[in-house]
Amino acid sequence: MTRASLDKDPKDVAAMFDDVAGRYDVTNDVLSLGQDRLWRRAVIAAVEAHRGDVVLDIAAGTGTSSEPFADHGVDVVPADFSLGMLRVGHHRRPDLGFTAADAMRLPFADAAFDAVTMSFGLRNVADPTAALAEFRRVTKPGGRLVICEFSQPVNAAFRKVYSEYLMRSLPPIARRVSSNPESYVYLAESIQAWPDQRAMAAKIQEVGWADVSWRNLSGGIVALHRATNPTNPTATPTPTP
Repeated sequence: MTRASLDKDPKDVAAMFDDVAGRYDVTNDVLSLGQDRLWRRAVIAAVEAHRGDVVLDIAAGTGTSSEPFADHGVDVVPADFSLGMLRVGHHRRPDLGFTAADAMRLPFADAAFDAVTMSFGLRNVADPTAALAEFRRVTKPGGRLVICEFSQPVNAAFRKVYSEYLMRSLPPIARRVSSNPESYVYLAESIQAWPDQRAMAAKIQEVGWADVSWRNLSGGIVALHRATNPTNPTATPTPTP
């Protein structure tokens, strides 16, 4: 079994997700206590996609994050660099156009999408800044970015309890439900090493995204960051919660 380390070598990360692809969605549902469904709905609402829009769903995995877009008549492109995930997704929803893609080197033209969204994937990218710049490149001026990622609970007492769950409880649970429990040790480590809400907003702004804001979900366990590709590239507004 393969697990990535915090240096996030792309080959190791892809192999790790290949290993867990078959039971990925079930495992996430168990480990999040069903909260992942609420988080996906929040992403759909934040993207504000309409029929006729073209949305890139990067790190789409097996396509659970892409299905609601397609079911509402939005032209969605589910993309991932794990071929194992793409195979499972294509088996589940052969009508979706699953595409192999590296977030740091997207195989799409400039200004191809009305919106780009990524859920629980940016944390696994070797160079998140390069990925954010690529997302901006393929987004139309005035288009939207929505990043859903693990973050830091805002309440100090809850943050301590959550940290204990990540490091002590999550790995044993993963051993019962996951095909690759060691990958969830990496999950816990990568969450703890990830920037908090404000620092993440600053990263998004640094590559030129405008109107950067965030919304905490589940007390800050997850943060939903939203931004716009400015029609005026000199605009640099301050990130706000």
